[in-house]
Amino acid sequence: MIDTRLDTFITVVKTKNYTKAAQILNLTQPAVSQQIRYLENYYNVELIKKANKTIYLTKEGDILYEYAQKMKVLNRALKSEIKNNSSLRKIYNVGATMTTGEYIMPYILGDYKKDYPNIDIILSVDNTKSIIEKLQDGEIELALIEGYFDKDKFEYIKLKDDELVLAVSPKHEFASRIEVELEEVIKGNLILREKGSGTRDIFERKISEFGYGIENMNVYMEIRSINAIKSLVESNLGYTIISKEAIKREVDLKFIKIIPIKNIKIKREFNFIYKTSSFLEFINDFIKYCYNHK
Repeated sequence: MIDTRLDTFITVVKTKNYTKAAQILNLTQPAVSQQIRYLENYYNVELIKKANKTIYLTKEGDILYEYAQKMKVLNRALKSEIKNNSSLRKIYNVGATMTTGEYIMPYILGDYKKDYPNIDIILSVDNTKSIIEKLQDGEIELALIEGYFDKDKFEYIKLKDDELVLAVSPKHEFASRIEVELEEVIKGNLILREKGSGTRDIFERKISEFGYGIENMNVYMEIRSINAIKSLVESNLGYTIISKEAIKREVDLKFIKIIPIKNIKIKREFNFIYKTSSFLEFINDFIKYCYNHK
């Protein structure tokens, strides 16, 4: 069991604010400060410094933070493994980014549950940044993501390829064109996912290859929900860059049309990422199942 004071320390570091940490932990601010002082006295070092209303870690604080995170991850893994070992029904936590979580994983999990009725998978769906943080913190054992990630920090296996495309309403002026210029796309009524999403990150990286930055884009709307974005595009209130996988149905029904961007293909991968852990048997079996399900 991890010391609650270490948990407080982790929360302060993540929020960079004693008041916010206190709110999250349901403690008073003085109580949070007292717990940090206890750790500093225990290790006989200064862990956190303040400057211009900002807190930052000392070198010793960095060391403690790294080890505290590892201890928190191991504690979660220990609790989960003990629980699974003593029960006929196994429970595993899997994460997925918005596209993979809405358009790939539900179909796989439905069949997986039929084939393995004694295994429960709790699916957490969020943007790429949040899912990677959950994997690092040990809140999930495995993640299927669509964006960039640090390949030095995680084990990974590619599930399949995907492509980001320009999606417009059949009523939009682009719909009658064979192709459009990138500059036209970024200057018009562009509806994008929120910052932190894999789709947004990949698109921004791609346009940077052609000399365009965030400041060149006219982000008409920024929306977290993929379904909301599709509805807005269908209503001709703007257009979007989106996974081809996510608009199969709408394209088949002719609610949405894909228009090529001249000389640009935005390819990406859907990857399973994970960290070496005691759940490797489940991870390997589940990835193999998903791969055969494609």
